[in-house]
Amino acid sequence: MEKFLIQGGRRLEGEIPVSGAKNSALPVLAACLLTREPVKLNRIPRVRDIRTMEKLLSYTGAHVEINGLQVMVRAGALKKPEAPYDLVKTMRASSLVLGPLVARTGRARVSMPGGCAIGSRPINLHVTALEQLGAEIRQEHGYVEAAAPNGLHGTYVHFDRITVTGTEDLLMAATLADGETVIENAAREPEVQDLATLLVKMGASIEGAGTSTIRVQGVASLHGAQHTIIPDRIEAGTFMIAGAMTQGDVVIQGCVPEHLHALTVKMRQAGADVIEAGGSAMRVRCAGRLRATDIVTEEYPGFATDLQAQYMAMMAQAEGISFITETIFENRFMHALELARMGANIRLEGRQAIVAGVPELSGAQVIASDLRASASLVLAALVAKGETLIDRVYHIDRGYERIEAKLRRAGAQIKRVSSHEYAAQAP
Repeated sequence: MEKFLIQGGRRLEGEIPVSGAKNSALPVLAACLLTREPVKLNRIPRVRDIRTMEKLLSYTGAHVEINGLQVMVRAGALKKPEAPYDLVKTMRASSLVLGPLVARTGRARVSMPGGCAIGSRPINLHVTALEQLGAEIRQEHGYVEAAAPNGLHGTYVHFDRITVTGTEDLLMAATLADGETVIENAAREPEVQDLATLLVKMGASIEGAGTSTIRVQGVASLHGAQHTIIPDRIEAGTFMIAGAMTQGDVVIQGCVPEHLHALTVKMRQAGADVIEAGGSAMRVRCAGRLRATDIVTEEYPGFATDLQAQYMAMMAQAEGISFITETIFENRFMHALELARMGANIRLEGRQAIVAGVPELSGAQVIASDLRASASLVLAALVAKGETLIDRVYHIDRGYERIEAKLRRAGAQIKRVSSHEYAAQAP
């Protein structure tokens, strides 16, 4: 099992590039199942979740051709419209293929989502919405089975609460449904907009993506297209926080500043100097200790839950007391206990974490519990005194492309080691 070995106390300086958005690439790859024609996708990050999705597409019968950051998918005959447990047990996005498969083939059998243990992401929102489109669905033995032998039919759908993957799943299914589908209380995330952009290129009729009301006029079939996915705003935000925490001076290259507005506001309140450096870059500088600043996670355009753990790591060394409130997932504070092993002063009260900043964190052996928690431990290790060993870094590999190499180019002392290598060099 691989680990990260990090020597803290290095100030980050220089440029850090941003990869394509993992949370955009996953639904975009799933959308390729909607057409027989080839779909060419650019800037697909080479991370673990993407490799899992590519294997899943291949399992259904699609041909997947990978050339660096470009992926070509030809979903001709889909002989196995299924997502088996053994393939998707490590990925939360398996439900994204439910809508495309039932819309395209009239049936689907999808394992319930796996991945991070950060709380429930109920698939019932997807299921109820697809039932409203005319699919017959049953859940048993850990699988969702859907059938629509007579096709799907457009309708009015109102989500009880905002769901990103539910919006994406229904959006894809609605493109091939008969008639108009109206999705109310839809997610407004940039990744939803990116998916809609691809679907329109494929021949779909969609209005309102990026707002809470999306209208889809179903078409008989979709065709091939070429698309470049958006930059990863969560990766960009992680590097912005790293620059501020280390009192560094970094330029995050290849991002969309508009997607980072909520984080930018909070970082400026905390005392970081954050400025746009051209149309696709953000510069972060910090010359002293940051100030404690409260956050509440919300759906886009609010503060992203996927940046909460990283922000907590930053507040762990800020001056004063901050209140971090998590409203999206009920079990997303597991990183707090590992940060405490590094000297952080954090008290948990339900969905709120009370963080009293300390002058200095100290290196320790810690364990990553999920994707974003692992990123928070990397950030804490960058500023901690001494050496930190982070175990289970396969979590971070699910969503960050070569994060250790990117941080090293900015001056971080971080390396990936196997359990055997670490044991051999231990005193």
